[in-house]
Amino acid sequence: MPSNKSVTDAPITQFINCRILREHQLQREDLWVREGTILDPEKLFFDEQGYADERVDCGGSIIAPGFIDVQINGGYGIDFSQPSEDVSTGISFVAKKILEHGVTSFCPTLVTSPPAVYHKVLPQVKVHNGGQQGAGVLGVHLEGPFISLEKKGAHPEKYLRTFQSGGIKDLLEAYGSLDNVTMVTLAPELASSQSVVRELCKRGVTVSLGHSVANLSQAEEAVQHGASFITHLFNAMLPFHHRDPGIVGLLTSDQVPAGRTVYYGMIADGIHTNPAALRIAHRAHPSGLVLVTDAITAMGLPQGRHTLGQQVIEIQGLHAYVAGTKTLCGSIATMDMCVRHFKQASGCSVEEALEAASLHAAQLLGLSRKGNLDYGSDADLILLDDDLNVKSTFISGEEVWRRGQ
Repeated sequence: MPSNKSVTDAPITQFINCRILREHQLQREDLWVREGTILDPEKLFFDEQGYADERVDCGGSIIAPGFIDVQINGGYGIDFSQPSEDVSTGISFVAKKILEHGVTSFCPTLVTSPPAVYHKVLPQVKVHNGGQQGAGVLGVHLEGPFISLEKKGAHPEKYLRTFQSGGIKDLLEAYGSLDNVTMVTLAPELASSQSVVRELCKRGVTVSLGHSVANLSQAEEAVQHGASFITHLFNAMLPFHHRDPGIVGLLTSDQVPAGRTVYYGMIADGIHTNPAALRIAHRAHPSGLVLVTDAITAMGLPQGRHTLGQQVIEIQGLHAYVAGTKTLCGSIATMDMCVRHFKQASGCSVEEALEAASLHAAQLLGLSRKGNLDYGSDADLILLDDDLNVKSTFISGEEVWRRGQ
């Protein structure tokens, strides 16, 4: 039991025999958790004279922050862009399954859809913390429909929209509401997009640039108005050109306002981006790289035909195509696969690979208590072996998944 000086009777868990990812380094020390929060052991010992009620022997494992996936369209037969009377059940099913891949928080992502779909789906998706029932929902990522026709990728052309009314009115007509929306991907070259970027940022919504033919100055203008993310860098945008590098040029732009970071998503599945391109991006701007799965319904399913929003897609090997074409449409990779591939392909450190799947996403979304193992942060964490295979997953200090169980 805690001492008389303890601030609470809640039990304290001590994780021992581990290496903790803290301040960008793996450090050999113990991790202390109480009431879902990481404790400062010095304060615990000296101020409270407290001690552990339970010890967890980690067997030499790495302890890292839980992974955060800000772009996931579904998985295991569930498509977040398909309307139903019970959308939350599908989201909960995926939330439970991705625990085994180390994901403790995610942004369910909707691809370009007709307004009726948004109006039906969005009210059913609520922001909530994770737990035994699955990973936490950080809010919805709306990818489209305000994107470029030329770079629509797998998004259905007939549902694409422009800002005809000049701004936020168009968003509300399409989506119905921005409640529980965390991120919107749009093309910054669309007329009136800059006022939309400003308004979204004012409402606390992260603006991402993607599915776009924007040149660098259009991308820089969007960033100056508040945009802070690039949706799946290199994919669905103009290729890098030395006279006008387009959106890719934001990685080394000198027009990004002081003190601001432009983050960028990378689908490190070995298919969407050549390892050389992955290395170029990482070496140019390592602190902005955010691993995303862009996973679709077919993640965790066998080969064959499945859906993505309003499209039929086909799985061939590790590739997901719009049926009958060679247009890539999301991935079937899991986040832990992406972390391992990113480390192998980029030659980065273990710490960098893990932070690209946790810390950077949290920083992008302004979540100071997630994506790190600092004192006072949420105890959302994962245990991994030296090959970065997930051994167990904890949310708020409670084990929610363990390999072999």
